[in-house]
Amino acid sequence: MQLLYAPFSSTLAFHCSPPQPKGRHAHVVGKSIVEPITATSFFSSQIYLLPASVSYSDPLCCSIPPKAASSPVAVSEVASQTAETDVLKALSQIIDPDFGTDIVSCGFVKDLNVSKTLGEVSFRLELTTPACPVKDMFEQKAHEVVATLPWVEKVKVTMSAQPARPIFPEQLPAGLQTISNVVAVSSCKGGVGKSTVAVNLAYTLAGMGARVGIFDADVYGPSLPTMVSPENRLLEMNPEKRTIIPTEYMGVKLVSFGFAGQGRAIMRGPMVSGVINQLLTTTEWGELDYLVIDMPPGTGDIQLTLCQVVPLTAAILLLHNFLSRKFLFVLYLNCKLCVQVPCVAVVENMCHFDADGKRYYPFGRGSGSQVVQEFGIPHLFEFPIRPTLSASGDSGVPEVVTDPQGEVARAFQDLGICVVQQCAKIRQQVSTAVTYDKSMKAIRVKVPESDEEFFLHPATVRRNDRSAESVDEWTGEQKLQYTDIPEDIEPEEIRPMGNYAVSITWPDGFSQIAPYDQLQMMERLVDVPQLL
Repeated sequence: MQLLYAPFSSTLAFHCSPPQPKGRHAHVVGKSIVEPITATSFFSSQIYLLPASVSYSDPLCCSIPPKAASSPVAVSEVASQTAETDVLKALSQIIDPDFGTDIVSCGFVKDLNVSKTLGEVSFRLELTTPACPVKDMFEQKAHEVVATLPWVEKVKVTMSAQPARPIFPEQLPAGLQTISNVVAVSSCKGGVGKSTVAVNLAYTLAGMGARVGIFDADVYGPSLPTMVSPENRLLEMNPEKRTIIPTEYMGVKLVSFGFAGQGRAIMRGPMVSGVINQLLTTTEWGELDYLVIDMPPGTGDIQLTLCQVVPLTAAILLLHNFLSRKFLFVLYLNCKLCVQVPCVAVVENMCHFDADGKRYYPFGRGSGSQVVQEFGIPHLFEFPIRPTLSASGDSGVPEVVTDPQGEVARAFQDLGICVVQQCAKIRQQVSTAVTYDKSMKAIRVKVPESDEEFFLHPATVRRNDRSAESVDEWTGEQKLQYTDIPEDIEPEEIRPMGNYAVSITWPDGFSQIAPYDQLQMMERLVDVPQLL
């Protein structure tokens, strides 16, 4: 199979596409083997590939027997194939610089219809999210590059987005199986503007075209009822399904304990965790591209419960200059090490204000930069001190809605673009972190946020299971023996589990949970057979 790549000189740059399919390097001792990646091994969506016989330098782009070439039907089919090849080659010029791949190889091009006789071309661009910040530019450039073909007279481009779905829906409660991304906004203490950031981020993503929900996870002091003004301020119960129907404000779905008719509550930890679990998992969220969770401050039971109930896609850490970096370090470790949630951005809130033509930093500056450098978090955002932003927390209308062109809205727009891009990256990394290559009879591992790639023998992975079925929990005695596993065993299915492990189903029906850190400690293949 031959992938479509753009000439370097005609590259058009955009965002919101998965990583480029390159040759797969099997890093083994003494060898480096390059394996061409196919559509099934690289990306789950449809990828347009040319048959091996197609060549751009061949005017007919295929080999045809002499008799078939003389047939009008055959000539028509050849012309159609050539036209489709021309269109796909033109579209493959549109490259995403962040991932280095074109929209054809990404599988964005759908429903391609070509009539060279009439000079008409129509197709649909299915993006990963409706909130893609450059979707209008994608549409414009796709129209332009196809229209430059000499035989094209009419081009119709339709834009769409992939259905909302998590990477591993079957592992989630029913209410969460149609939510693509769950983003947590966290801080190490209260009163630093975490709820303000969460709500304004949610409405920014909604303004970008996404389907969004907000979950207020603070039972002791819910903020959402004062920050938005839904017409219906009480959550309703579906009596037949025994599920919760969220309330809505300006198209964003809302769930908070403050809308449950209870206001605030005095409860012990286990009760709070149960309430949070019920509110989150039994709500009829419907299809959402992003669910923003306004986390309670700190790193206690509620945070761990949330991370166990729903695999968070990403976390945003909120920092204020008067807070010690040690507190934020604890929060970062809780996210990164304990529950393996990628931290994609630090927001330094109430950072500065402008007066007399100067910018002032009343709490000092530099803490955000130090945190980003120290923890390796990719993005830092500095939000200004604005009386209107503070007032919007009590007015019931988010600041980004009140003043969509203001300084605060522009800052949240940048944060929203970051969240969209980082979530797309994380989803792609997680979905392809561990795969099985049948031709090589090896399990390929490329842990997210790591450049290392290695291969494992399937039997080695199966023999290293550490569950109670393989190892006695009390004595540590190995119950699974080496000879119990045949050398030629192959996995039937590999599915990601959150950001920390994969679930591997074996022919005997056993489902093995294999954390990334455990896979990294296993004996690796020294030699991988080269493909023909």
